[in-house]
Amino acid sequence: MAGGILPVDSTPISAINIDGKLTLSIIITCIVAASGGLLYGYDLGVSGGVTTMVPFLEKFFPDILRKAANTQVNMYCVYDSQVLTLFTSSLYLAGLVSSLAASKVTAAYGRRNVIIIGGILFLAGGAINGGAENIPMLILGRVLLGFGVGFTNQAAPLYLSETAPPKWRGSFSTGFQFFLGIGVVAAGCINFATSKHTWGWRVSLGLAVVPALVMTIGSFLITDTPNSLVERGKIEQARKALHKIRGSSIDIEPELEELIKFTQVAKSVKQEPFKTILKREYRPHLVMAFAIPFFQQLTGINIVAFYSPNLFQSIGLGHDGALISSIILGSVSLTSNLISAGIVDRFGRRILFITGGAVMLVNLIAVAIVLAVVSGVDGSKDISKGNAILVLVLLCLYTAGFGWSWGPLTWLIPSEIFPANIRTTGQSIAIAVQFIIIFVLSQTFLTMLCHFKFGAFVFYAFWVTVMTLFIIFFLPETKGIPLESMYTIWGKHWFWCRFVKGEDGQQNHP
Repeated sequence: MAGGILPVDSTPISAINIDGKLTLSIIITCIVAASGGLLYGYDLGVSGGVTTMVPFLEKFFPDILRKAANTQVNMYCVYDSQVLTLFTSSLYLAGLVSSLAASKVTAAYGRRNVIIIGGILFLAGGAINGGAENIPMLILGRVLLGFGVGFTNQAAPLYLSETAPPKWRGSFSTGFQFFLGIGVVAAGCINFATSKHTWGWRVSLGLAVVPALVMTIGSFLITDTPNSLVERGKIEQARKALHKIRGSSIDIEPELEELIKFTQVAKSVKQEPFKTILKREYRPHLVMAFAIPFFQQLTGINIVAFYSPNLFQSIGLGHDGALISSIILGSVSLTSNLISAGIVDRFGRRILFITGGAVMLVNLIAVAIVLAVVSGVDGSKDISKGNAILVLVLLCLYTAGFGWSWGPLTWLIPSEIFPANIRTTGQSIAIAVQFIIIFVLSQTFLTMLCHFKFGAFVFYAFWVTVMTLFIIFFLPETKGIPLESMYTIWGKHWFWCRFVKGEDGQQNHP
């Protein structure tokens, strides 16, 4: 029997009343877990701004300042430096390694403990970066930050999905992206405040310890998820955790019995999880674990987040204007995250994906056209402040489309679709894929921008088209479905039904 597939005489968990009441305990625990997004968001927001600070460049990358002073260099190529991009991208290579290792660590020691480990590693990395005296110290700090982000990005979304009641799972899970947005905006504001000081870059990089402390200390105050506790045989602790998050007046025994039942089914499969997920009946899960994070990075959003200060300074907004523009983009993203949290459990995941993709596509093409017209095909013409502001407006609309779709939903979908026996493995694969792609893109974007010029935005527009079509044809709706009943959506899908098994354990065919 495949793990995650119900035996014939099982009662689906959807038939059991899981109370959707929002208790104070569940709100607090989910906020603490979602604050893991602060770490990732702060890093996304701080690195791009720091790389435009003159004292930082004077100390570590003086060649870039000399290049910027050369009037012969076109606007797209000023920041084309492989060492500079390594400063940004080294974090994501480290995150790739730790996210794969996090699968077994999360299963063995629980979601909460992995969040704590991630927070401690991130804290150490922030402290080293703030005190860096040379490029190796910078890279070491970034690597430790990457290990921290890899652990928290793997465990926190799982914690949110497993803790929230099914009817509120979408809203709570989008909290990770919301805190990520807070981290981006906070980093932008700090960069703006410190950019004029010779030690400003140290403050910006060193303050990464603050979100790490917030999340780490908060994690000691919450319990692990009932799912994780049951998996590790801690039934009484799981019972107490359910009482705490569902409310003492709620009968949690039926839900606990279902968790125990599904865990037993999962453990009856002795295969290694990484081998299990390769089975035919888990083909849709594996495809989504690769496709969703792969496509999210090919929206280009994190490249815009990393390098928007460099981009806006290059196109004529000046240093202060570039940093303010980054704050504006972060604020737009934060607002659209709130919109997503309010409607994701009402309208579903698919409609947000599709509308967000359409908005991103239109504005990416518009940015490419504006840059091509006003700066010339080779990027040699100066851009007026008015046209630079137009680019900013278009990127704000693009960011808004991402903020209610691929931003929060990329964390939500992988955390909710996997059955218990491969849940941590599937989440690890999803996070690893994200880090692989973001490493490649962050390491190559400034070079691509230099050579493709405005065509870089056409490149991302093409991928947004592909991913939107993928969602239309291949992603079933998952809103309101309990985690333990999620297997039903694949058997009803026009394409995936040929791979998965039905409730009777027989292979479905179209």
